Amino acid sequence: MTITRRQMLGATAGAAVTLAFLPRLALAAAQSTDEAIMAFTKGATPTEGTVSLDTPEIAENGNTVPVGVSVDSPMTADNYVESVLILADGNPNPAVATFHFTALSGVAEAKTRIRLAKTQNVIAVARMNDGSVFIDRKEVKVTIGGCGG
Repeated sequence: MTITRRQMLGATAGAAVTLAFLPRLALAAAQSTDEAIMAFTKGATPTEGTVSLDTPEIAENGNTVPVGVSVDSPMTADNYVESVLILADGNPNPAVATFHFTALSGVAEAKTRIRLAKTQNVIAVARMNDGSVFIDRKEVKVTIGGCGG
């Protein structure tokens, strides 16, 4: 198969355009992570503590990474967890899952498996019924990407 000069120039131009937009995509993911957190917390600044993530330090395959989250709460009618948002800040769409609880849930714990595109932070944000919000972050090193990586 012979490649013409026109085909080579077209391929080079396409690659240049793609590379020009890659840094912007990473910035967009960081901005959308912050925006998702602010929307979830209704503008409140989350504090460290109360919520705890359970993730592996190294995920051999980003296609299925186990994630557990728990919130230290009495889960009574006066003091309970309303929701927990899980985010992966390096994914094209950082919001991964939202878990909803009530006082009748008994405990605020959930486990799931998520897909990670690359090594990145997994973030859990918990919103309590009184409006307070808590955050925890863990870096997960991915050796094989899960989103086409």
